[in-house]
Amino acid sequence: VAESPDDRSVVFRTYCSQLPVDHRRHVRPPILPPADARPGDVVERYLAALRAGDTDAVVGTFATDGYVREPVEARVHRGADALRAYFEGCFSAGGGVDLQQCAITDDGTRCVLEYNCVGWGRTPVTPQAGLGVFERGPDGLLAAARLYDDIEAPPP
Repeated sequence: VAESPDDRSVVFRTYCSQLPVDHRRHVRPPILPPADARPGDVVERYLAALRAGDTDAVVGTFATDGYVREPVEARVHRGADALRAYFEGCFSAGGGVDLQQCAITDDGTRCVLEYNCVGWGRTPVTPQAGLGVFERGPDGLLAAARLYDDIEAPPP
């Protein structure tokens, strides 16, 4: 993410995983504080279903051929069956994934959300920064969710 607060400076924030570089996940502390940013529409429904650990609801936010691209190794889960299997795995730690919303950039088609992951299932996690790019399809559902972070799922 690049942000220009004035005519003479630029702030860069990076969220990509370091696993491909040094074969380790790095706890990336929060970059931004939580904010009152809310994306609305299908992105907000996705986040609520993710937080609740509701597989059916989260899969229901995707178009028929919609997909999630994982941050590590760019694994793609496309279509209802693959999405269901992916989210059932995500929720196998006893609940949902809690993302604090920090900043949103939205052009009506793509919504970029900078977040802090603060909870995953029953396991507390050290707050960690991440970024999601959510692309809406013409039907108003998610065509894609591309995630960028180094957050490791807790064991089931």
